[in-house]
Amino acid sequence: MNKREVYLDNSATTKVREEVLKEMLPYFTDVYGNASSVHTYGQKSKAALTKARETFAKLINAESPEEIIFTSCGTESDNIAIVGSLLANEGNHVITSKIEHHAILFTCQNLEKKGYKADFISVDKTGRVNIEELKSKITDDTVIVSIMHANNEIGVIEPIEEISKVLKEINKTRKNKILLHTDAVQTAGKLKLDVQKLGVDLLSVSGHKFYGPKGIGALYIRKGTKIEPLFHGGHHEFGMKPGTENVAEIVGMTKALELANEEMEKESKKIYELRNKLMNGIVEKIPEVVINTDIKYAVPSVLSVSFNYIEGESLLLMLDMAGIAASAGSACATGSSEPSHVLSAIGASPLAAQGTLRFSLGRYNTEEDIDYVLDVLPNLVEKVRRMSPVWNNKTED
Repeated sequence: MNKREVYLDNSATTKVREEVLKEMLPYFTDVYGNASSVHTYGQKSKAALTKARETFAKLINAESPEEIIFTSCGTESDNIAIVGSLLANEGNHVITSKIEHHAILFTCQNLEKKGYKADFISVDKTGRVNIEELKSKITDDTVIVSIMHANNEIGVIEPIEEISKVLKEINKTRKNKILLHTDAVQTAGKLKLDVQKLGVDLLSVSGHKFYGPKGIGALYIRKGTKIEPLFHGGHHEFGMKPGTENVAEIVGMTKALELANEEMEKESKKIYELRNKLMNGIVEKIPEVVINTDIKYAVPSVLSVSFNYIEGESLLLMLDMAGIAASAGSACATGSSEPSHVLSAIGASPLAAQGTLRFSLGRYNTEEDIDYVLDVLPNLVEKVRRMSPVWNNKTED
């Protein structure tokens, strides 16, 4: 079979859609004024910014455009949500889960060094959070609970609505409301985001995960939520994010989410079928594999597979040479020698975690792509295993 280029790392980043790029181009060349300037050039940019904010608010069912803050990425949105909430409210305690993205985990760990308190709750074998444990960790000092909407490594969707209901009951007897934040970076464009239905106070997204540009994100802040800005220097974004707005990328991200919402049902069905074909083919053709993604609870695009008795990075490099792009887990953790904190949290052995790959599918993948992967992958796994002393000892026994 001839070498084929197959991109299966869409959870790390996605290709910018042509329609999105077309929407952005005028704001680099023609409508280039500073949105804060009073002249016509500036007011054209301001009008585009206002329209994008209104559209984005409607896309996630926010009550008003003023609840949308445009940021540089999901990580910045997460930091503003958590740190900003702790700075603005009474209390010093944050609750999160053991499988959060490092944008949350590292932020909470850094807060602990500064005297704040953080609890990291456990998850079950599918990766879903233990709500009873969450309830047990709440104290009078708890300011915010931050649980991701879907995990970036195994794709599990967390019960955010259920958590919201729990917190609403608890808040009835509290002087200071506990805020709920969700990192929706892996669900924007894949699941319909409805902040009213989810019941969240804060929600983060990142444009490059749903065929928009890199370097742009958003943070939903429910009206009335007390939050302190992390940066100072201007009135932009209602004082929450100083600095000249990146109108071109804001317009692009908004267009990307609009298109994704319109096509979601059709695209989700197609991607779900391709993911399942890949999963079933791997299980059928390759011995000693463990599927970490519980498809009952996961977004349709993610498949995490542990190939026992191999080193995942070696397999990843061989796949790359065959034209197939995948990931050893989170793109943000690549290069780390530590086992995946997500796989450890769901009970995977260090040996299995070491041989884990994440395949994340997107709108541009085809059935021919999956056929190619299933033709190439078994031979590569066998080749890597032949170099493994553990595998050789096992087969000799």
